[in-house]
Amino acid sequence: MQALDLLKITKDFGAPVYVYDAQKINSQFKRLTDAFKGVGNLRLNYAAKALSNISILRLMNSLGSGLDTVSIQEVQLGLLAGFKPESIIYTPNGVSLEEIEEAAALGVQINIDNLSVLEQFGSKHPDVPVCIRINPHVMAGGNSNISVGHIDSKFGISIHQIPHLLRIVALTKMNINGIHMHTGSDILDIDVFLYASEILFETAKNFKNLDFIDFGSGFKVPYKVGDIETNVEELGKKLTQRFNEFCVEYGKELTLAFEPGKFLVSEAGYFLAKVNVVKQTTSTVFASVDSGFNHLIRPMLYGSQHEIINVSNPSGRERYYSVVGYICETDTFGSNRRINEISEGDILAFKNAGAYCFTMASNYNSRYRPAEVLWHDGKAHLIRQRETFDDILKNQIDTKDLFELKREKVSAK
Repeated sequence: MQALDLLKITKDFGAPVYVYDAQKINSQFKRLTDAFKGVGNLRLNYAAKALSNISILRLMNSLGSGLDTVSIQEVQLGLLAGFKPESIIYTPNGVSLEEIEEAAALGVQINIDNLSVLEQFGSKHPDVPVCIRINPHVMAGGNSNISVGHIDSKFGISIHQIPHLLRIVALTKMNINGIHMHTGSDILDIDVFLYASEILFETAKNFKNLDFIDFGSGFKVPYKVGDIETNVEELGKKLTQRFNEFCVEYGKELTLAFEPGKFLVSEAGYFLAKVNVVKQTTSTVFASVDSGFNHLIRPMLYGSQHEIINVSNPSGRERYYSVVGYICETDTFGSNRRINEISEGDILAFKNAGAYCFTMASNYNSRYRPAEVLWHDGKAHLIRQRETFDDILKNQIDTKDLFELKREKVSAK
């Protein structure tokens, strides 16, 4: 997409607005499938939590993707988007047994990550195929907030609890058809990931009727020029060889599964916001936009860096700006960034805004969530309307009569 395309989108649909490039999503999906073309059975389950707009889910379904879900609502969205139940895996954390049973009744693949629920579910539903999520105690990412394979993580069943796990499976006679792990986002070291994979292979040997092994995801994408990223081609070559060797050892051709989210949609997304005020203080020039962490919280929550470009003045001379929002909190998108000269009314584009951006948006300060647009075949398609004041009030119950009555009683006194 070009700067002029982004500017036209803000003219047609207003700002702030999220924009997603379907072509980039397609190319990322192809890059990953090409990296693992040596695997007989490969399954990519798109992580719906990264970007759950139903139009994006329909796009993923059209590419041949499966779907990774973490809530019953994401399961329902996936079914509505056209995914077959058997192509959806449900990997919740800390939910009730009742929700897991509800998902199982819909026919999706269940993935359980704690011994208590495993025993309860296996006792009641021994014939329902279940995948088990293992915590390998390996941290393949660099940020503890988004790495979930470490020993203190709430996710997964510890590898040190395997004997207990096997006892539950034997007593309940439940059907274990998959083994899963997820070390977390931003995989920096392929060798560390491969080490965790060996732990998963060893665990898999305990189960004789597996259909698949799910290696999670967490592939790192570049957030700025020169930034490091996961070399999926190298990983594909090394893991493919080892996986195929394991299938021979196991005596059965298994499916290799991944659940990419950020890798598929992050670089496809742009968040566009208008500059309200350029404010000079004694030490800083602030560019304040018509947005805040109510729309894009990742820089404040994780310290993530999103490249910011001035699409209204792409060839202007660069100056240093701190880009901030309009929320009544500290909501700094970037401090002292070199950006082409900014004037009030300019449109700034935040790159890598496809994953965990809109999905984490809120109505804080009673602000509206923005619109979403899909750029497909050279055209902009509105896929979510901008919220209005009616949306803010939609589920609220106005108790005006209650308080008017109270005021009348006070006045009578």
